[in-house]
Amino acid sequence: MRVILLILWCVVGLCGQARAEGSFRVLCYHDVQEDVRVEPDPYAVDTAQLVAQFAWLKENGWRVVALDDVIAAREGRKPLPDKAVMLTFDDGYRSAYTRVYPLLKLFGYPAVIALSGHWLDAPAGKTVEYGGKEVPRERFLSWEQVREMSASGLVEVASHSYDLHRGVVANPQGNLIPAAVAYRYDAEAYEDGAVHAARVRADLARNSALIKSRTGRAPRIMVWPYGRDSGEAIETAGELGMPFAMNLDGGRNPAGGDLSRIQRDVIVNNPSLSDFIALLRKPEAPPPQRVVHVDLDYVHDVNPVQQQANLDRLIDRIRALRVTAVYLQAYSDPDGNGEATELYFPSRHLPMRADLFSHVAWQLKTRALVQVYAWMPVLAFELPSGNPVAQQLVQSADPDAPKSARYRRLSPFSAEAREAIGEIYEDLARHARFDGLLFHDDATFDDFEDASAPALQAYADQGLPASIDAIRADPQAQARWTAYKSEVLVAFTRELAERARRHQGLLKTARNLYALPALKPETESWFAQSLPAFLEAYDYTAIMAMPYMEGAERPDAWLGTLVQKVKAQPRGLARTVFELQSTDWNTRKPVPTPTLARQLQLLQRLGAVNIGYYPDDFIVDHPALAGIKPALSLQDFPRKD
Repeated sequence: MRVILLILWCVVGLCGQARAEGSFRVLCYHDVQEDVRVEPDPYAVDTAQLVAQFAWLKENGWRVVALDDVIAAREGRKPLPDKAVMLTFDDGYRSAYTRVYPLLKLFGYPAVIALSGHWLDAPAGKTVEYGGKEVPRERFLSWEQVREMSASGLVEVASHSYDLHRGVVANPQGNLIPAAVAYRYDAEAYEDGAVHAARVRADLARNSALIKSRTGRAPRIMVWPYGRDSGEAIETAGELGMPFAMNLDGGRNPAGGDLSRIQRDVIVNNPSLSDFIALLRKPEAPPPQRVVHVDLDYVHDVNPVQQQANLDRLIDRIRALRVTAVYLQAYSDPDGNGEATELYFPSRHLPMRADLFSHVAWQLKTRALVQVYAWMPVLAFELPSGNPVAQQLVQSADPDAPKSARYRRLSPFSAEAREAIGEIYEDLARHARFDGLLFHDDATFDDFEDASAPALQAYADQGLPASIDAIRADPQAQARWTAYKSEVLVAFTRELAERARRHQGLLKTARNLYALPALKPETESWFAQSLPAFLEAYDYTAIMAMPYMEGAERPDAWLGTLVQKVKAQPRGLARTVFELQSTDWNTRKPVPTPTLARQLQLLQRLGAVNIGYYPDDFIVDHPALAGIKPALSLQDFPRKD
């Protein structure tokens, strides 16, 4: 079985080097109505609009392709056309036969229909639950219609799960999260990992068997309900004969890319032809990031009424700010020392302060419509004293180390510590839905660290001297040592991201970078951080553009120099988030809102693309919403005077 899986994964792009050139877009439709105004549905389009869109594709050189065309391009047998697009229709609406199928035959377009067996299995004359409402069974395709379309050669039938197109309660607050990826919460307990995996596998297997029995062909494409997938779910689908899978992440797909995570652009709000054209022509570069960095400790309260009031205030503020992302604390740090003593999700290794992260992240995503990055330490976990890993710490060879302000960190050179931290990240990913990871600024080594026994052995394995003193005495050895430590930390964060992706979709990554390694690359030895390495390894480098923390005498000039250093790097500005400070921790006073707003505007004038600040104190309205929004929100800056 492992050999077969390896072959399948290589076919869909999970191993080896992609050979194919070109790319393709995938459009995701749902219902097609005669007039959407009669029965408003944000996911439906008018027949007339669909005809106009199909005609525009043909008249403007777009080629509608099938999955076989993508596979042929991947294998080097036939390149994709320059403007390649796939058509998909989700949920099995009857309109796929009555309105779409005639158009497919007229235009000669292939398409994919994604079917959920639970709805199609219902007897005629009955109702089924769909979108929280009871709707007639006749709203969906009959199996006779499915067979006819499948036999035509134009329509490929994909699985949309049997009964996972719904939400299940996934946290104590009762949030309904997509069933394919959520670990159900029931009777004050979470679904066991093995039970979750078995539930998803049984559902996918049932739908595949049903489609095969009704059409004579088992599906090879898995279309995830709500576009929500995970590494674990994708692997299960592949094992069941569906190595090709589609989500709703949006964007262009390289022909040689990962065909187990095909991105689709969902068609919503019955777009006009001009809006449809704009969708296909939108630039591939991600939109500018506007980030607010939030302490979940500010939301938490032992009084549930007050806690809900805090959350409502946060949601209203984030919605009003119109930012794109929130870096949300997933661990508890009430004393502000940057070390995690408790977590806001269940874990095998640390106590839980409150089961809160899942709820707040989901509310931010669904009510404030922002991406949520789980902000987590990399090494600074203060495990309980009884945990055998608790003392496997980063050690210093500096005799003055007790005077250091560095975090107390677990050593990434300890296999046991790495495993414990990896399991904490897995626990986070199991119990919440989020879009990315922000790796905290604790992932550092100074020029005397790490002197632990496992670290010294790792250095020896690299051909370095056997002691820190000997390494520091040799400039060439010290340079190799510094680079190696930076590489170890980058590799470890990437390992943590992959462990989280087992239970999530394709998470993005960001990592905090101190400003000094960007301003003076030779200081890498003090931090084991490198701007070029970060830009290469992560989707975003969240640089701590904090002039007061760094003691800058001329903050504006300091920010200008920092932007220029980033700009000098390939893709530097596009992949860097400049995080300002809204609090001066030296004076323990807030940075005035006008000052922070002016600095945000200055960064943009200097060429910064992605900006944000930390912390956001929504309880006391700092920075003041009215003053900061024009400088931060994409909708409000620059102003049109």
